Amino acid sequence: MSIIHKTTMRPTKLELLTPWLPEQPWYASAGGPPELSRVGGFRLDDPEGEVGIEFMVVRDDAGDRPAWYHVPMTYRAAPLDGAEQALIGTTEHGVLGKRWIYDGPHDPVLVAQLLALLQGRAEPQAQSTSHTPDPSVTAEVTGAGLDVPAGAAGAPAVANGPDGTRLLLGDGGPALQVARVLRPESGAEPAGSRGHVSAGWRLPEGGEARGRYVVVYDGDSDMVSR
Repeated sequence: MSIIHKTTMRPTKLELLTPWLPEQPWYASAGGPPELSRVGGFRLDDPEGEVGIEFMVVRDDAGDRPAWYHVPMTYRAAPLDGAEQALIGTTEHGVLGKRWIYDGPHDPVLVAQLLALLQGRAEPQAQSTSHTPDPSVTAEVTGAGLDVPAGAAGAPAVANGPDGTRLLLGDGGPALQVARVLRPESGAEPAGSRGHVSAGWRLPEGGEARGRYVVVYDGDSDMVSR
């Protein structure tokens, strides 16, 4: 179960994200630096207990209207080999010491646990409370389940673009579309999809919206070729 330490981080996650977000292809420029606040998300456990996994939602109030961004992140005690381009930054954790924070879709531990969630083998955890499952997070896959080629979670093909981040999991395996700009779900599944991970986030006026953080497609679907 996730252990949430009530301590300091210097710099904070939001301070690290402020310069990082505008460099991403899916960020909608507001003409100035982001004005960020954390408004939702959840965690997954690493079975080895080594890597922190968080799916964070931040609101950006820099533009004429708020925008909500989904930033999956991993927290590590040492650099992840070959992932220099995915490093968001480093921070000093008041309990755990120096931590390397990565954009999660590039981290094989996060990808493996996201697949475990979609396969019903992992339980979503509350974002800010230790040892507490979060039943508001839902993961659904239609059809015969989610088959992934052996080893594909450790080396997915990752593509960042204006529509978000695409993970192609091996030859003939599924594709995961990680939403980066969140929008309330309309109820209907996106065309060609066969599953999703959905969760909520807080609105400025005190309500809550829900949307798809991740959408599952077959590897040969039109989504992959777009």
